[in-house]
Amino acid sequence: MSINEAVLLRADTPEGVTTLTMNRGPARNALSLELMGAMMDALSAIAEDDSVRVLVIAGAGPAFCAGHDLRELRARIDDPDFVRLTFESCAQLMQAVVALPQPVIARVHGVATAAGAQLVASCDLAVAADDSRFATPGVNIGLFCSTPMVALSRNVAPKHAMDMLLTGDMIPAQRAHDIGLVNRVVPAAELESATHALAAQLAAKSAKVLRFGKHGFYRQLPMNLADAYALAAEAMVENMGFDDAEEGIGAFVEKRHPHWKDS
Repeated sequence: MSINEAVLLRADTPEGVTTLTMNRGPARNALSLELMGAMMDALSAIAEDDSVRVLVIAGAGPAFCAGHDLRELRARIDDPDFVRLTFESCAQLMQAVVALPQPVIARVHGVATAAGAQLVASCDLAVAADDSRFATPGVNIGLFCSTPMVALSRNVAPKHAMDMLLTGDMIPAQRAHDIGLVNRVVPAAELESATHALAAQLAAKSAKVLRFGKHGFYRQLPMNLADAYALAAEAMVENMGFDDAEEGIGAFVEKRHPHWKDS
């Protein structure tokens, strides 16, 4: 597929790790309509691409993502249709990240604020540089971070989410880790290598099992306990019928490395 490299870059490795890099560095990768559209197109293509086993989302320049493009919004602030399109496009993008069959890892440096923090929360995993910072600061400019709130409140405990949303304060990477917004905090100089190591670890597993498991995780999340267990039990039965389950169990019993068929 062709990508508008003015706003988005794609890089692939032989082991099946694809990186999408938001390429609006001077604008701190603010989510313009153009960038969100490019990301949606890329995600649609990746969802159908069996060669992609894991996706990494990163940002070029000094920041991961500073949220929505406020200059673009301000220029059309009297156009409710444009404003609605912007926020609906963002909601679609975040849902596409969650719905993507492959695991998605955010590689975070600099700042991830407002919709940038929302993007981090929407990814399945997140690795952050130790000097990165996070915030949902809309309240400071008279615009409550209502759409970031959706992803944030599904990742961290309500009081932690409300603290970020009501104060708008920046929190450091370690605090983001402590409240569950990111999985790992690493020295800034090691961010790229550490994220790739995690992605490669996932890429070495059965792609079918990872996709199956991710889908099941998000299906059971809003269910009550009994319904979640019923779904999970059926999932285990189905999973036991995979070729890769037979291979994996055999490899474990025989004390050897499995050879995945992704089937």
